[in-house]
Amino acid sequence: MPAPLTDAPFIFNVAGLLTDGVGADRTYDIADARVALPDDLVLAEPISGHVRLTRTNRGILADARLTTALAGECARCLRPLTTPIEIALDEEYLPSIDLGSGRPIDRATEPEALRLTEHHELDLEPSVSDAIVLAEPIAPLDRPDCPGLCVVCGLPLDEGVHDHPDDDIDPRLEALRAFRPLIED
Repeated sequence: MPAPLTDAPFIFNVAGLLTDGVGADRTYDIADARVALPDDLVLAEPISGHVRLTRTNRGILADARLTTALAGECARCLRPLTTPIEIALDEEYLPSIDLGSGRPIDRATEPEALRLTEHHELDLEPSVSDAIVLAEPIAPLDRPDCPGLCVVCGLPLDEGVHDHPDDDIDPRLEALRAFRPLIED
């Protein structure tokens, strides 16, 4: 099936799927989608992948497999980098309105459950946004052996010469200047 409208790529009208039997499903391709993220996160690539919506005995199961990338900087050398992100969502959404009668469904029994809108729409955007935030690495590196920045000049240690004079040493630490670690074979 085609993807939903491009201005709301993660909103799916599931009224028809709710009338189908348990196990019925719909599959959607997602391409060039974006979601709102906190100010400190920036998508480097649009979101793409597949969403499968399956009718359960209670509601709709959303199974999403998506990929994107975050723009950021290396935690050691501050160079710009792109971090690939893979998202796997398996969330069940329950109706908020009874399809037959049109009356609101009592939410007191499951107040924390994800709900469809009053128009029988499944809004996957908040779950996708949360998954991206949770997938953000704590300290991304441009490469595993990144040496970081020079403490004297602030340039990356793997760029240029870092033969800085060490005349400005605290006199109390002067004895450590001759220290060489013992290396065993």
